Amino acid sequence: MSAKRPALDTPKGQGGGILPVSTNFAQSTANTKKPRSKLLQRLFLLLSALCYAYFGYGLVYGRTHVVDPSDPSTNVATHGQQAPRLGPLLPSDHSDVCPQPKTIHPSKHRELAEDLDRLYADETYRLKAYNALSGAVQIPTESYDDLGPVGEDPRWDTFAELHTYLEQTFSRVFETLKVTKVNTYGIVLHWQGSDQTALPVVMAAHQDVVPVEPATADDWIHPPYSGFFDGEWLWGRGSCDDKSDLIAGLQAIDALLERGFQPKRTFVWAYGFDEEASGVQGAGHLASYLEETYGRDGVALILDEGGGAWGTQYGGDVIFVVPSLSEKGYLDVKIEVTTKGGHSSVPPKHTAVGMLSSMVVAIEAEPHEAALVRGGGAYNSTQCAATYAPEYPERLRQLAHDAVDSNSALEELRDALMEEFPRFEAVLRTTQAVDLVQGGVKVNALPEKVSAVVNHRIAEHSSVAELKDHFANVIVPVAARFNLSVDAFGKNVSAGDGKGGHVVLSDAWGTALEPSPVTPMGTDDPYQILAGTIKATIQSADGYNASGVVVAPLLQLGNTDTRYYWNLTRNIVRYKHLRDVDRYNGAHTVNEAVRAKGWIESIRFFTKFILNCDEY
Repeated sequence: MSAKRPALDTPKGQGGGILPVSTNFAQSTANTKKPRSKLLQRLFLLLSALCYAYFGYGLVYGRTHVVDPSDPSTNVATHGQQAPRLGPLLPSDHSDVCPQPKTIHPSKHRELAEDLDRLYADETYRLKAYNALSGAVQIPTESYDDLGPVGEDPRWDTFAELHTYLEQTFSRVFETLKVTKVNTYGIVLHWQGSDQTALPVVMAAHQDVVPVEPATADDWIHPPYSGFFDGEWLWGRGSCDDKSDLIAGLQAIDALLERGFQPKRTFVWAYGFDEEASGVQGAGHLASYLEETYGRDGVALILDEGGGAWGTQYGGDVIFVVPSLSEKGYLDVKIEVTTKGGHSSVPPKHTAVGMLSSMVVAIEAEPHEAALVRGGGAYNSTQCAATYAPEYPERLRQLAHDAVDSNSALEELRDALMEEFPRFEAVLRTTQAVDLVQGGVKVNALPEKVSAVVNHRIAEHSSVAELKDHFANVIVPVAARFNLSVDAFGKNVSAGDGKGGHVVLSDAWGTALEPSPVTPMGTDDPYQILAGTIKATIQSADGYNASGVVVAPLLQLGNTDTRYYWNLTRNIVRYKHLRDVDRYNGAHTVNEAVRAKGWIESIRFFTKFILNCDEY
């Protein structure tokens, strides 16, 4: 941001947080009875000094850097003893490998923030807010992969109903802020600030939801579009993803307007309407409008949905928050096999379906290489867990500290993470999933054209080009075995002579996406305001009872609408302010529901975020 930046917490002194054992040792030495003779006294002092230096140095060294004596990648000398087992630091302790943001409460707007906290705690207000979210959930704004352009496909029409509802429910917002409709159903709200030199802050959400599978409708405790509030949970598709953020943001704007708040900084809200179907019609058009309006690199910070739910996932009473500072890339590869047809009573040794099946088997037998990269999202998050988690495998804790300098420890840590936490298989490598298969029209006719689509989420250390090369290298030997010629992403590749048929590899829908840039998190970067606001919101919440909050950024495995916003700013954070225990069953599945009281914290978070951004 253009003005003053928050700084990280000042590192604690070495004696205060790093050497508690050494301090106790010094005190015990000072209290020891003096030897009777000067010679013995001198010997005693000499031995004491040596012991103090030996053990004290070992404790400091072991605490901050553990050396593997057999590791050829490090040139640090060893000292003849094994470093002590590492234990977790307190959330208030400083760590170089996982620096923590300063808690940021509104200062200039403190009275307003406190007043709104009292409003949000009022039961009458809460019931009205629940009703606003319920009404939005009741409108089935489903988006589909095969939707045609806006204006041509009537399935878009349900978004007009949602717009009418939003404009009536939040009339003060839509009458006060500048409202722009982009590609009919994209919404941009512009709240002009008084400081023309301050870059705007953009907050995004999406209006659409994934469709409800008709076969699962009876599996819901309450109907998927009922918006039913049972006194604790608010049920329905979109209650977590993402009408919860859409309505929470509007609630915050409305409350600020009602209190007469006039921002110094300009704030913008961008609401897409097909995020669940790649975002081409919604955020794809919104991005062009935003860049035309505010310019390339013309935005201070973008906040969108995403990240992991916050909670005590590592045991104890330490809360971990997991915003996402980057996203994996994306590529759907289509494999299309064309062969001669004929009657199935006289089949060849291998039909097109059989050839395609062999290719699928080969693909699944060649997973992409996993990598743990220093400075990457997975590495940074692991260092935070190893440093602050009350309950964490000691072997991983030790490896994480070794991996700061040791390449062999880094590789060992990579493998250990995937073994201990299977989810890291998806985090550390490019994933591949064969999701679509098509072929054959009749049981007595040999298929002439069959296809499969393989979905990929590209790891942060890889690229679209590397993925295409890998894919072609796997397919070509199989194609050669069946005497198939190969067109790999527009290039003829040497394989078979084509007498057996032809294979085409392509970007299925032209939606290839490189891994995103990584949002900087230095002491002078806007990330600090967001992270500091997260801590402030959690620590000031009703019922807060924890020893501290640790912000441990990771990367987003899926993609959000921010994929279209890279030109606007390098500062993009994906984060939804909900506790893990406030989501009944997650998103994109049956019984999607949000704990209503927990959702109120989203309104508090957006409010504090706006006020904090306005002060910097």
